[in-house]
Amino acid sequence: MRTTALSKTFAGTTVLRAAHLEVRRGEVHALLGGNGSGKSTLIKLLAGVYHADPGGRIQVQGVSSSADEWSPTVARSAGLHFVHQDPAVFPTLTVAENLAIGRGFVRGVGGRIDWSATLRRTAEVLERFSLEVSPDTPVAALRPADRTMLAIARALQDQEGAHDGVLVLDEPTASLPAGEVAILLAALRKYAAAGQTIVYVSHRLSEVLELADRVTVLRDGAQVTTRDTCDLTEEGLVELIAGRKLDGVFPERHGAVGQDVVMSVRGLAAGPLRGVDLDLHRGEILGVAGLLGSGRTALLRAIFGDLPVTAGGIRLAGKPYRPSRPARAMKAGIALVPEDRGTEGLFASLSVRENFSASVVSRYWSRARLQHRRERADARQLVSAYGVRPASDLPIAGTLSGGNQQKVVIARWLRRDPVVLLLDEPTQGVDVQARADIYEHVRQAAAAGTAVLLVTSDFDELAHMADRAVVLREGRVAVEVHGADLDPHRLTELSYLIKET
Repeated sequence: MRTTALSKTFAGTTVLRAAHLEVRRGEVHALLGGNGSGKSTLIKLLAGVYHADPGGRIQVQGVSSSADEWSPTVARSAGLHFVHQDPAVFPTLTVAENLAIGRGFVRGVGGRIDWSATLRRTAEVLERFSLEVSPDTPVAALRPADRTMLAIARALQDQEGAHDGVLVLDEPTASLPAGEVAILLAALRKYAAAGQTIVYVSHRLSEVLELADRVTVLRDGAQVTTRDTCDLTEEGLVELIAGRKLDGVFPERHGAVGQDVVMSVRGLAAGPLRGVDLDLHRGEILGVAGLLGSGRTALLRAIFGDLPVTAGGIRLAGKPYRPSRPARAMKAGIALVPEDRGTEGLFASLSVRENFSASVVSRYWSRARLQHRRERADARQLVSAYGVRPASDLPIAGTLSGGNQQKVVIARWLRRDPVVLLLDEPTQGVDVQARADIYEHVRQAAAAGTAVLLVTSDFDELAHMADRAVVLREGRVAVEVHGADLDPHRLTELSYLIKET
């Protein structure tokens, strides 16, 4: 596959400039870049979702076209297959039904579905892609990694040759815990060894170095370099992506945690939670580890009033606190940055300025009028303080890159000076430079006295950011971790191996 002089301009702003990407047959080729670098735009141009500016060209397996005439139909006929971060599988349907949606059901007499033939064909596809699941298993019962592999199998099942075409994977591991990532990477290595061409987009640089043969780096809409991964280190990749050396992704701790207990949780039951006990101190970052289903997200949502509490209690600043609804939580000084920023954290159709103002809109009302001048001034100050790009309060928030969207969400909550900040996967799908910025803002908030409850599947992030951590298992706190045990490997071991007493 080869792109030549691929460019894209939106409303007079060039977001991709003469990009050149050359992928060799049978290789794993990583596409990297910071948020806003142009890599998502490049993927959408390849898929035909966007039309490129005139002058570029795309060639895939002998199919060649001017880039501005490339379309989803041409992309499919050329053998391009796309699987995104959230694979479009249908949890309530079976594995066989999900695969059939991709190519159609086998029909028998009178046009009725021939279920026997459909199940046989499904079994053949599952064997081909080494998926050890049953055709009649509901997708909701599959592990997250198996769901992604099912999406890959559905995308590739109709290739003429076993490993024809180009598989484009856009952040396939962003929402997977460590154990599931290992399963998926093992499957991808097997596909690649058999000759499948893969374009791999990820912010997880360790995965890139483990999996990819070569890497192309974009920065500010332009191609920086294409290199063999055998010549690179994580530090080298960070420098290529950021355009400079980062002193460190994780900021240094600012000092000792306060002794004041800001929030006390006792016997909390809600959703999968079966009796959680924990204390959160002023200025502390308390990490929460655990596998999917352990109750990590449920804990944050229960505290925020978004999940009904069925037993137990919470005390906030020494007083009883009953989180009946999010509005009450906000009034009490609690803020939540949710895991799914696209649908729950961001007002995607509103401007950056309007997103900033949403949590404090009453500040700008005076004499039944909204004070736009003061709102604009504050928004511009936040854009500068949080390093939002482009450096303007006017863009529609949904058009920003993932990292800049997350900065907007975090800035919107931190401007309220919350007593307790709840963070659910705050750097998921965010590039290394944006991660460093987010970490610094969270650390500064903690230094100013905000108590932070941090849920993350990234144990390296947890070990470096948390002052202390708890491991949830089956809805309860199984162990508390601090000191030398606050280590990524130890956290992984405890999350997978610790037994309840």
